[in-house]
Amino acid sequence: MLNFNSYNFKDKRVLVRVDFNVPLNEHHHITDDTRIQMALPTLQKILSDGASLIIMTHIGRPKGEVVADLSVKHIAAHLSRSLGRTVKVAPDCVGNEVKTMAETLEPQEVLLLENLRFHKEETKGDEEFAKQLSELGDVFVLDAFGAVHRAHASISVIAKFFQEKMFGLLVEKELFYIDRALKKPEAPFTAIIGGAKVSTKIDIILNLLDKVDNMIVAGGIAYTIIKAQGGKVGNSLVEDDYLDVALKIVEKAKEKNVNLVLPTDSIGADKFDNEANIQLFNGDIDDGWMGLDIGIKSANNFSQVIESSKTILWNGPIGVFEFRNFSFGTLKVALSVAAATRKGAYSLVGGGDSVAAIHAFNLESDVSYISTAGGALLEYIEGKPLPGIVAIRGEE
Repeated sequence: MLNFNSYNFKDKRVLVRVDFNVPLNEHHHITDDTRIQMALPTLQKILSDGASLIIMTHIGRPKGEVVADLSVKHIAAHLSRSLGRTVKVAPDCVGNEVKTMAETLEPQEVLLLENLRFHKEETKGDEEFAKQLSELGDVFVLDAFGAVHRAHASISVIAKFFQEKMFGLLVEKELFYIDRALKKPEAPFTAIIGGAKVSTKIDIILNLLDKVDNMIVAGGIAYTIIKAQGGKVGNSLVEDDYLDVALKIVEKAKEKNVNLVLPTDSIGADKFDNEANIQLFNGDIDDGWMGLDIGIKSANNFSQVIESSKTILWNGPIGVFEFRNFSFGTLKVALSVAAATRKGAYSLVGGGDSVAAIHAFNLESDVSYISTAGGALLEYIEGKPLPGIVAIRGEE
């Protein structure tokens, strides 16, 4: 497999798949350009080598229709400022006019292709569409880690049309740091899994039980497990269809000698609202009340486990983090992960809410790595082969 850093892109037309699916406000202004900033080192290296650069991305979910609000035209000026050079915008991502624009690019010039998802063939993984895209460049660079779990035309199918293909710096970095936690963990290895539903995290939990020493489970997932074991959880969020699966998690933890850590006390509310009445429950939760956060005993127990760990993986909030009155558990865990990291532990944080918590509490510099990916990270943790990764590595 080709190495991005050692490859010389001079005089090449380089086709790069990035993830510039950035949020836009009603005025089409970018409200968070993190995804653009993360891709800049890859783009700058290609340009500094003396190559012409052709950028592919999607924005939103136009479902194969041309949606003006989701045009890449809205991000072109910001990208031009970020790269320090004019970015040309193609009228489409395929077709004769686009091909001519790509072929006539001078070294160090940049062409931004129109939203890939304006074509339904993109998400269908259409081979002919992928072939048309491939004809725009000599080299293919995949640097959209947030989309590598998609078998889309511009992610995995396109790779078969290139002899010279490789990961960009962002994908390389993500894989390095995630693999460090999953494949080379220093014991004790603790996974912290939060969130609302067991159904979305079953495979993650079961796969991690083969790797970890401690498994901390919180949020609605924990209440499903507690109910499955005969505990009373009141009106807390529970997936009754997954009680058998919850018991399977408990049994596998025992079988693998994993310390499964669940909340022992809860901060309950009489409705799903920040301004709800609050009551602390030690153990069972009364009918008419729902657990929206962990209590102080659980928080201290979680902290003790986390701060004695050498490798930490955190995915998902501990309580209803978006409600200030129920953000205590998430804050406590975030501070504990930071404290463990300062003592020498390796910590990987991924997933929207847990990453948001780290940013909200200004702890970015106190954890080892924050993953930019959502679904791709979760599927990688589950042990699933990711189409984009397989397409470049050539692995099954």
